[in-house]
Amino acid sequence: MSSTNSTNSMSSTNSTSRTYSIRTLARRGALVVAAGAAAFVLAACGGDSGGDDGGGAAHNAQDVSFAQGMIPHHRQALEMARLAEDRATSGAVKDLAAQIEKAQDPEIKTMTGWLKAWGEDAPGSGKGMDHSASGHSGMPGMMGGEDMAGLEKLTGKAFDTQFLTLMVEHHEGAVEMATVEKSKGRYGPATAMAGDIVTAQNAEIGQMNKLLGKNRG
Repeated sequence: MSSTNSTNSMSSTNSTSRTYSIRTLARRGALVVAAGAAAFVLAACGGDSGGDDGGGAAHNAQDVSFAQGMIPHHRQALEMARLAEDRATSGAVKDLAAQIEKAQDPEIKTMTGWLKAWGEDAPGSGKGMDHSASGHSGMPGMMGGEDMAGLEKLTGKAFDTQFLTLMVEHHEGAVEMATVEKSKGRYGPATAMAGDIVTAQNAEIGQMNKLLGKNRG
């Protein structure tokens, strides 16, 4: 009788132990699944903030608009700057034109690369672009064909004055466009470039206004 009770007791203990082990493993399994789900959610949230790695990075319609607008805007500034090489009289105007070319040409290449990575159309290039009618004249500070044609005909001090007058307006337009990108853009490198444009071109506006004062004095 005692042997039977002992066997039954051991059997009950083993059964309880097995039940406990199964429950423990089930709880651990549930914790692992929950932890994995939490990690997935965190990773998804982190990925949504975007990065800087080309086509996979987060960007929005404002970033695309900024690049597609600023490329032709910069190209017109370069065209104006190149006119100064053999038309300007003032050394300061020639230096400023070279400074504009040095800063804006690489930015055009960078923005073109972004658009290609995003699968978006990059504005075409080429000399003799239409300054007036086809979509770009509505951008802030963009010169019309008449203004550009008039500038091409000038030389000497008259060129210097008109170049500075038009370029101040052109820069003010670029600052306006870049300010919108800073506040509404999502792609980090684009908003950073916009900040650089605001800083650099505001400084050049101040410089050009001083030169205009001297040129008109």
